[in-house]
Amino acid sequence: MSDHPRVLVIPGYNGSGPDHWQTHWEWARDDCTRVVQHSWHDPEPGAWVGAIAAAVEAAAGTVVIAAHSLGCIAVAHWAAVADTTRVAGALLVAPCDVERVGVPEALARFAPIPRTALPFRSVVVASSNDPYATPARSRCLAEQWGASLVEAGALGHINAASQLGAWPFGQALLDDLIAAGPDPRFARAAALRDAAPWPCSGVSAAVRP
Repeated sequence: MSDHPRVLVIPGYNGSGPDHWQTHWEWARDDCTRVVQHSWHDPEPGAWVGAIAAAVEAAAGTVVIAAHSLGCIAVAHWAAVADTTRVAGALLVAPCDVERVGVPEALARFAPIPRTALPFRSVVVASSNDPYATPARSRCLAEQWGASLVEAGALGHINAASQLGAWPFGQALLDDLIAAGPDPRFARAAALRDAAPWPCSGVSAAVRP
């Protein structure tokens, strides 16, 4: 088993093209593997969750997740039902609010969003002007998932249109997760899967780049 975790790159709706930071990471880093979905344009929750499960199973050892948008929601669904013991952490960038009014049907299929704590160390990265999730909604998701919240500034949906290139700040967050390794305290979180959803009664701790 390798000491260095495999980074599973999980894009969102329509995938991540050549200008997306996820693609840049795959080009620049030898520890990244993309989770390929059967359909990027007609996402089906069960299929997306199954692809994540297969990728984790296929990895040689410990994994760290780097997900974007709808990919973050798929990770939450997967974590609610899967054996997550090999996951050391997850970087969840711009999770898409699939419960918002007017959301496209293809995204609404992923509602409701799981609201129990993720059973591994996690960081939610939010943008102040994300058209797919308000700052308040991003804070709420971070709190419910038991994740740290990073407020990255006005970066839109933190996607190709944001023109981030290889996004050094995001890579620094990823490398911090890798360096931290698995946290044994999160082994208890699996027992919370059937607990009542956490209320959004406060604001998660936030850091800024």
